[in-house]
Amino acid sequence: MKALRIAGLALALVVPAAPCVAAESVNLILNWTPTADHSPFYYAKSQGWYEKAGIDLTIEVGKGSGVSSLKVGSGGSPFGIADLATALVAKSKGADVVALMSIYANTGQTFYWLKSYGVNGPKDFPNHKIGNPPGDASRVMWPAFAKAAGIAPDSVSFVNVGPTAKIAALKSHTVDIISDFYNEHDLKVIEFGADLGYVNWKDIGLNPYGNSLIVNGAYLAKNPKLVEEFVKISQKAYAACVADVAPCLKALLDQASGLDKENQQRQWERIKFLMTDEFTTTKALGWIDAERMKKDYELVQTYLGMEKPFDVNTAFSVKMLDQAIKMDASKVKR
Repeated sequence: MKALRIAGLALALVVPAAPCVAAESVNLILNWTPTADHSPFYYAKSQGWYEKAGIDLTIEVGKGSGVSSLKVGSGGSPFGIADLATALVAKSKGADVVALMSIYANTGQTFYWLKSYGVNGPKDFPNHKIGNPPGDASRVMWPAFAKAAGIAPDSVSFVNVGPTAKIAALKSHTVDIISDFYNEHDLKVIEFGADLGYVNWKDIGLNPYGNSLIVNGAYLAKNPKLVEEFVKISQKAYAACVADVAPCLKALLDQASGLDKENQQRQWERIKFLMTDEFTTTKALGWIDAERMKKDYELVQTYLGMEKPFDVNTAFSVKMLDQAIKMDASKVKR
């Protein structure tokens, strides 16, 4: 009997262990360069949450919601971040995209100007120059803003300005107006003080869903379990960062150079406001409401037109969300 045990032990030592299952390489393309609103992805990655779920995540710097929508829609990246209205435009052009989680339940789209340049509101935009990158969601959706504001869409000229050069372009009067996300608001207040003017798109009656997590539709159909894991981990990460942003910003700053910690902290306070609505606080953090999506679809159809109309219900899904995780409104400063 002892000899059998020894033989069995020897056999166990020479038999190779079962190979580890390789993690699935997954790419997430951001809408722009990394900032506080992307920090939950960096945090979850630093904690090994994606890795434990068999996901080897690469985070790719983006060049606008139009670009990320098209890359995800063509299958060039399984996941992406994009302004949801911009993703709807891309879907009407054949992009295979599905929104799985809202990050900005309220639009972050905002125009900024200096009153000393003779601009006091949208009615003064005609004959002025607006600075933003070509793939910026506000440029894609400009016709909607112009019509809502009662001005001609072709009454302004656009100047290509990179995302990190907007304040400098406004300060040097290279442009008269810039578009930017509301989460960057405080930086402009500090820079320009009382001379700063601004309008959030919500103020003129346009409040489409903003930045959202999107997935390639074919990839979703082929990898439903992985997609669900990715969504729930990301949702969990956003909730963790709402509770305490410090470790999330550390993870971001460890990976993204050139960011100011205090500015990112100020941004996060604005981001929490943008994340909060009646659905994210009662249904689930990241919830996308069907009735609001219908209105967003109608907005895009009315102002921009749909190359190929589609059923808006095919453009989003909330099935992957964990409804036990909700946005904590008590963490939002009013």
